[in-house]
Amino acid sequence: MDTVTDQPHHAVHYVNRVGWLRATVLGANDGIVSTASLMTGIAASGADGQTILLTGIAALVAGAMSMAAGEYVSVSAQSDTERADLAKERHALAAQPDEEWAELRDIYVERGLTPDLAGQVAQQLMAADALGAHARDELGISDIATARPVQAALASAASFAVGAAPPVLVAAIVPAGSAIVAIVGLCLLCLALLGYVGARLGGARVVRSISRTLFWGALAMAVTAGAGHLFGAAI
Repeated sequence: MDTVTDQPHHAVHYVNRVGWLRATVLGANDGIVSTASLMTGIAASGADGQTILLTGIAALVAGAMSMAAGEYVSVSAQSDTERADLAKERHALAAQPDEEWAELRDIYVERGLTPDLAGQVAQQLMAADALGAHARDELGISDIATARPVQAALASAASFAVGAAPPVLVAAIVPAGSAIVAIVGLCLLCLALLGYVGARLGGARVVRSISRTLFWGALAMAVTAGAGHLFGAAI
């Protein structure tokens, strides 16, 4: 016979990982695709092995710093907007609590509660944490979705560097004449692995995730290699 325990059940949901998973997948994908594409473009132009390697190292360092700065600035802008909205809501709660209660009640009515029940729910939630209730149900700001600039910046920079490392390592080992094939082959493998890991962590379909990462990564490398060959031949 099953027994009921006093242990609370805490389900682990994929959405709890959104904050760091998006930045990590974006950084790793960008690291692989941009670095490999740039290196294949340089290799296709007829450059020597040292030039290809230096291009990869420069792309890794510059890309990681760019990702960190870009994520920090963009997520900070989101965080500033959230704080401004919370400040306005805090002022409204202090100045017109009845109107704010009615606003929260109407939100629950629109979601399917009866007016009486919606009013009771709004009253109890506001008694417990008025700002938290309005932030969550009126503004859509929750602990899961709250902007975290430093976390996003570090995750993006680190994942970019990890993604950019394989093509750089290949360029350090493989002769220049075989660089394109080796870089493209390894990076396609890395993209497939990234698509698989991202799908598993995010609860998405594995085949779809792998297919889209491979398609866009291969397209970027092909276009860049074509451009490098065209302009390299012209020069």
